[in-house]
Amino acid sequence: MAVLRVNGLTKYFGINSVFENVSFELKSGEHVGLVGANGAGKTTLLKCIMGREEADRGTIKTSDGAVIGYLRQDFDYAGETIRDEMEEAWKDVLFYKDRMERLAAELEFHKDDADLVLEYGKTEARFEFLGGYDYESATKKILTGLGFTEEDWDRDIHSFSGGQKVRINLAAAFVRHPDFLLLDEPTNHLDMGMLEWLEDYLRSYKGGVLMISHDRYFLDAAATGIIDLENHRIHSYRGGYTRYMDTKTRETAAYEKAYEKQQEHIRETEEYIRRYKAGIKSKQARGRQSQLNRLERLEKPNRQATLRFHFTPPDDCADKVLDILHGTAGYNGTPLFKDIEMHIKKGETVGLIGPNGAGKTTLLKMITGELAGEKTLIHMGSHVQVGYYSQEQEWLSPDRTVIDEVRDLFNYGEAEARNVLGMFLFRGEDVFKKISLLSGGEKARLSLLCLFLKRPNFLILDEPTNHLDIPTREIMEEAIQAFGGTCLIVSHDRYFLDKVVTRTLELDNGRLTEYLGNYTYYKEKKKDLEEFEKDRGNAKTAKTPAKMTVSKAEPKKAEKKGISIAAAKKLEQVEMEIARQEATVKMYTFRMNSEPENYAALTEEYKDAEEKLAKLYERWDAIAEDM
Repeated sequence: MAVLRVNGLTKYFGINSVFENVSFELKSGEHVGLVGANGAGKTTLLKCIMGREEADRGTIKTSDGAVIGYLRQDFDYAGETIRDEMEEAWKDVLFYKDRMERLAAELEFHKDDADLVLEYGKTEARFEFLGGYDYESATKKILTGLGFTEEDWDRDIHSFSGGQKVRINLAAAFVRHPDFLLLDEPTNHLDMGMLEWLEDYLRSYKGGVLMISHDRYFLDAAATGIIDLENHRIHSYRGGYTRYMDTKTRETAAYEKAYEKQQEHIRETEEYIRRYKAGIKSKQARGRQSQLNRLERLEKPNRQATLRFHFTPPDDCADKVLDILHGTAGYNGTPLFKDIEMHIKKGETVGLIGPNGAGKTTLLKMITGELAGEKTLIHMGSHVQVGYYSQEQEWLSPDRTVIDEVRDLFNYGEAEARNVLGMFLFRGEDVFKKISLLSGGEKARLSLLCLFLKRPNFLILDEPTNHLDIPTREIMEEAIQAFGGTCLIVSHDRYFLDKVVTRTLELDNGRLTEYLGNYTYYKEKKKDLEEFEKDRGNAKTAKTPAKMTVSKAEPKKAEKKGISIAAAKKLEQVEMEIARQEATVKMYTFRMNSEPENYAALTEEYKDAEEKLAKLYERWDAIAEDM
């Protein structure tokens, strides 16, 4: 069994500690997620293990002959094509291949040179040991599996999309069938299909995996353990993300309770010593002082600073927020989608999903007016105020400082600007940073702040969780759930979609398909549909020359299946109405709590919404009973 051992690893940047005394073992078959806040040192730790950064102290050891594959975040390639990048991954193998060819050429003229024969034998043995005879077939297999044709191999590598570049990096990391995989944000830029492929690949992978990720759904699916890098130290947990969070929450609560109890004991003891150190109980006081001196004191819990915000309750708008008819768009003569329809009502939180390149961002830009769609009709309801979050943050001014951006956009004074920036973790000298020098996570926070200050009632969000760490993603979820307005969200973050959306739209192959629930509901319904289509296809192929036959042993089952299919459309429609009405009830609940001056009027509207919801539940029950 191959083992990767990290012992006492310590790294400083100047006088600042990145991490201290990090020790762990990674064995074959263990798939460990490395989590922590942005800036905690996760990427630096991987670079130290790979030898790309030098640690100040500590050792890194692997089993003899163990190969490590490394997936980096950046797209800084060694060559100009995919072929160049694959050759870089096989660099040592190609070295021995070239050497074998040179030695073979020399042997043609010196067949009896024993030293040359011996050297050729050693070189060939090393070449074979490193998998040299399989490198061409292995390269073709992994690139084909990741969706690249042989024509793609010699394309300019910079012409590929972000998702394709991640797949190129994955190919370079996986192609050698390494004993260990170190993956830095492997899910960035991947669509749902590729995310599921990666999860399946890792589940069947027999080696050890250490992966940095903020994708909670991915960590639950692919991780067997979690390493949490916090306050310069690591803590290890068993299981995926959900189990890790449950355990950490309990441990944190228990530690804080123990700390408070110890602090209370210290205060009481110090008060006793102060009162009696000079009296008749001075001996007892000295004894307690001695005990206090020997006490192993618990460190004060160090809570990370987290972003805290909420959206101002939005102004009211029309019930029909957005209607799209004949939605059509293409790129360089290639159609993305044609004649699609979309309808969004007040209070809904709608998720828009689909593969990379399907046209999701194009559709959002058509809604916001950045792009014009061919024969497309877009109607916004009255009093709808749009807040658009772009994943590229291209509207931020790179030459401005953070504080100047907020002051100029919203006409704030310095004190007011500093106050709102502090809510988004821009404090001290950070407010004077140029926007061009901000990290991806910092730009995301600044964009969210500007969105928050615009007070929209219709949020259009394009990949809002990109570059955000897990605590900030959770706060984003809470803010959207409490928003009270309407949301349209493009995201590949499945955990996030499960938490916030009430309806899911899938854009794929030019079609827009509706599912009446969150991501998990969408997956279940799509699986049911695929199974139904499969069964229907099997039934068609099972026809006799005269007619299609049904097994005599299962007539009732077939009959029941027919009834459920017939009733499904009615049930689906009612479920859609229920989802929308639940969102309406939720909105009134929020407004009743946040608008006491309108409480009486809102109560009547709330009661009416509740009655409508109750009737919808009754309709659903009646249809279900008939199925």
